[in-house]
Amino acid sequence: MDRTRRFRVEGDDAARLDLLVARRLDLSRSQAATLIANGAVLVDGKKQKASFKAEDGAEVAVELAESNERTVEGENIPLSIVFEDDELLVVDKPAGMVVHPAPGNWTGTLVNALKGRGQALAEGNTEERAGLVHRLDKDTSGLIVVAKSERTLRALGKAITERRVARRYAVLSWGHVEKEMITVDRPIARDPNDRKRMAIALAGRAARTDFYRLARFDQTELLRAHLHSGRTHQIRVHLSSIGHPVVGDETYGGGGARRLMGLPPKRHFLHAAWLMFKHPFSGELLDFRSKLPADLHQSLIAASEMAELIAHPDPLEYLGFYRVDD
Repeated sequence: MDRTRRFRVEGDDAARLDLLVARRLDLSRSQAATLIANGAVLVDGKKQKASFKAEDGAEVAVELAESNERTVEGENIPLSIVFEDDELLVVDKPAGMVVHPAPGNWTGTLVNALKGRGQALAEGNTEERAGLVHRLDKDTSGLIVVAKSERTLRALGKAITERRVARRYAVLSWGHVEKEMITVDRPIARDPNDRKRMAIALAGRAARTDFYRLARFDQTELLRAHLHSGRTHQIRVHLSSIGHPVVGDETYGGGGARRLMGLPPKRHFLHAAWLMFKHPFSGELLDFRSKLPADLHQSLIAASEMAELIAHPDPLEYLGFYRVDD
């Protein structure tokens, strides 16, 4: 079995080789450094040091040891498929589902469920990330697009890099932001003191999020977040950095008064509600919308104290989330 994993360096991927390999293959930095020291990592066919910075477009090949290799098994897990054709599918992911297998979560993930459907998936960087064009956090619900072929994976990956894929998130934040629209443009990197967290760091990867206020409540605000990049925990880290963490987000300071906002345990108010892009081959404009799940709908009612939201089938539409005037 071929244990070599290959990926190309993207424009904003510039980093030490050990950090780059660790990030792209979900390894620890020490594991990546060991692979490099043992000559198992090649950049455009050549061995390099851990401190080497690969250029945009360079191909990185990593030969994994058997201990690093793990077969991803398909599982019979129901999925909410909102669109599917021969090239791609769009899934409405529930909160609590991990997107791809990794240490501590080798089963029950979205990739396990996709493989369980018995369909072809783009191989991607690793078997663990088969088909994934982008990701969502475990406790973030909503829309995610999956590629069935390598050409679709490349085309959609390029579209995201060139900001031709519109990803809009509904988020309830603590406190009140200063303006109707605010941009947070701060680089993000792994927290050096806690590998499970991310943090604002000057040496991190570029990250920009635009936030639009949709409604102001007594203690919180409903925002629409526009991603210009796709860093791990980006929305959560950016809002926390300006003092307005996501409601229910215990990792970044928003977990207080969870019961007051009507949220269940281990749930934050972040939902990938709107996804728009042109089909990579037909050119058709695809527009997908996901209503707030029941738990977030109830939380929004508790936060807003707006009786009219109780009966409305889609409170996001009522509050103007799907406007296209900006």
